[in-house]
Amino acid sequence: MWWFAAGLAAMTVLAIVVQRHAGVRLGMQPLVAVIRAAVQLAVIALILRGVLAVPWLVLAFVALMLTTASWTSFSRLRGIPGARQAVVTGVFTGALVTIGLIFGMRLVEFEVTNVVAVAGIVIGNTMSAATLTGRNFERSTVARRGEIEAWLSLGATSRVAYQAVAQESMKESLIPNIDQTRATGLVTLPGAFVGALLGGASPAQAAMLQLAVLVGILLTQSICSSVVIRVLSGSPEVPQEVRTS
Repeated sequence: MWWFAAGLAAMTVLAIVVQRHAGVRLGMQPLVAVIRAAVQLAVIALILRGVLAVPWLVLAFVALMLTTASWTSFSRLRGIPGARQAVVTGVFTGALVTIGLIFGMRLVEFEVTNVVAVAGIVIGNTMSAATLTGRNFERSTVARRGEIEAWLSLGATSRVAYQAVAQESMKESLIPNIDQTRATGLVTLPGAFVGALLGGASPAQAAMLQLAVLVGILLTQSICSSVVIRVLSGSPEVPQEVRTS
């Protein structure tokens, strides 16, 4: 165990040295991030022991993940009119619909361990979609503020005034995942695939699991992003500036 910890510490220090050599001063943020990840994963490992021992607790664990994802995304979008409703609705709708379809269509066997694994991946990517969509929406809205206000002054509804911005925001938020999906197997071997192989699954079974996850991520991000821009574009209030946090 000590050798594992020493190896992680060495790679973290090396990452900080590379960043500073490149002129990027992040202070202790990388080290703090690694320590937080280690503590959080240790806590989650203990929680999962209880969840896996009492199957019905998986529902509470999924609810916790959804709540945490919503709060994390909202904290990045705080100040944008309608952000709270947009994020909560988008995250919950996108994640629950996708998880329900994956197991409802038996793309993945309905087992406690599978539910936890798939839910974690799907919810994490839903959170990312909500954050990216919201920030892109805010940035585009500020850049095209004059155009939006012109539409509103002519009597257009807020959704008509924001239409171009909403479509652009959703497109930009989905492109990274689409590119990653296209490169899967050629550039990257995703975690679900590698994890299944390490767990003893055949390459064919691992590939099927990964495909289910990839398509699930595409669906959940599409639903979440669509809901987020719909809610945000329903507000007639135009953001005045882009926050840097």
